[in-house]
Amino acid sequence: MVEKYFIICATAFLTSGLTLFSGFGLGTLLLPVMAIFFPLEIAIALTGAVHLLNNFFKLALLGKYADKNIIWRFGAPAILSAYLGAKALVWLSGLSPLLVYAWWGKSFQVMPVKLVVAVLMTAFALWELNPRGEKLSVDHKYLPVGGLLSGFFGGLSGHQGALRSIFLIRAGLTKEGFIATGVVIACLVDFSRLSVYASRFSLTGAGDGWSLLAAATLSAFLGAYLGNRWLKKATLRFIQVLVAIMLLGISLALAMGLI
Repeated sequence: MVEKYFIICATAFLTSGLTLFSGFGLGTLLLPVMAIFFPLEIAIALTGAVHLLNNFFKLALLGKYADKNIIWRFGAPAILSAYLGAKALVWLSGLSPLLVYAWWGKSFQVMPVKLVVAVLMTAFALWELNPRGEKLSVDHKYLPVGGLLSGFFGGLSGHQGALRSIFLIRAGLTKEGFIATGVVIACLVDFSRLSVYASRFSLTGAGDGWSLLAAATLSAFLGAYLGNRWLKKATLRFIQVLVAIMLLGISLALAMGLI
């Protein structure tokens, strides 16, 4: 119990602070940690709630710099596709196991939802490890397409930040505007997907899910506050590599049904 709280809260605190000014988000690292302790669909929902509440806090710090035009062009399609992505997650979570096998006297199941999320986590991990990934950008005329892609994957697995950055990086935003606009869009996606999660995934059977949600959110608040005061680096490459390695390990475990 104590170890679970410490690991999740420490992850929320460190990731929220270190990623405030970087190209990837809180959910990227918090999701695999949550998945160790909760069923995957509950882990995605809990991570989404922490992500949304933490973004509200970021809005208070940087919201005045957000670009309304880009929010409309990118955010409107993202809301719809996030809803569809969340619906896809619900559908996948209700499917029967693809494979059941025994290993060292224990039985394991390869679930469709875990396999799909594992593939996505692997793809985003390899993206973080690729140095050329930071330089990729897409013309701003394709912002609605970016909203559709980012929103859908945000709803399905919570991974929306990397795709969002690719499409916003050439939108002519200042550093503060880039962060604030991304935060507003992330809130829109989170609202959309959490409305679906709340109707289908219950924390009733998740033990201390509610108290852990509160503790992780407060930890993320503190991390974002300290990060805004003391961390002004645009990228933190060593953290990105650490995130990628962890994502690869967790995705392999998910795909094999070990967690």
